[in-house]
Amino acid sequence: MADFLIIDENLRAAMRFFGNATGSGEICELDGAVAMYSGLDYGVFNIALLTRPVSGNELEARLHAMARFFRERTLRWSVWVCEDLLDPALRRHAREVFAKFGLRTISNPPGMIADRLLPPVRPLPPIEFRRVNDPKSRKAFTELTSLSFDIPYMVAKAVYSRAGAWDGEYQGFVAYAGAELVAIVAMVAAADAIGVYSLATVPDSRRRGYGEALLRAAASQTAAQTGLSRLVLQSTEAGYNLYKTMGFRDATRFSVYLTR
Repeated sequence: MADFLIIDENLRAAMRFFGNATGSGEICELDGAVAMYSGLDYGVFNIALLTRPVSGNELEARLHAMARFFRERTLRWSVWVCEDLLDPALRRHAREVFAKFGLRTISNPPGMIADRLLPPVRPLPPIEFRRVNDPKSRKAFTELTSLSFDIPYMVAKAVYSRAGAWDGEYQGFVAYAGAELVAIVAMVAAADAIGVYSLATVPDSRRRGYGEALLRAAASQTAAQTGLSRLVLQSTEAGYNLYKTMGFRDATRFSVYLTR
């Protein structure tokens, strides 16, 4: 399977989390797409993705299906698009097509892949890390997600604090230095790869290596449980240089669209 397909398939598996997390959401398989409704009026947690390549007028047909699904539930939704799923001609004017549906671009993260992690280039701090599997760890994941990704606390709480949210492929981890929470990350084993999501560090603890230490620890545990060594992610601008030093390389690019 091509690298971009591995990254995209893993992302789709990860995003299903938001259709299940609150207990009031829904996941709908569409023709050539999938839509996840979180049960909340919050666009970045109501997500649609393509499930196979698209060309010509097919994109509008798929967007119509997405729009119908969400229109019955909320006005706020978003689309993640792996650009390699669009044929070259369509890629050049894709933004115009999305604009017809009231969708604007909010980010263009690179999709990255690593066959395995390279050794650290600096000593990393000791951490204690644990799975998100009890009220304390769910609360910690909720609070740092809200703080780091500028998500209203009550929205984050609705998504991440329910015990049943963590029963699927989306596995969260929290890291502590002593008694202090320092970082969070989520791992998703799908498409023969381990996906890295929601990596964040407490603001006062950044640039000390806690995020990298947790990513490595959680990835090692997940690899031991699944037998997988390949890792994939969508990088933020802030994390890009770190991921390069860890062995990730660019394999594709995503466009994220959100309703206006």
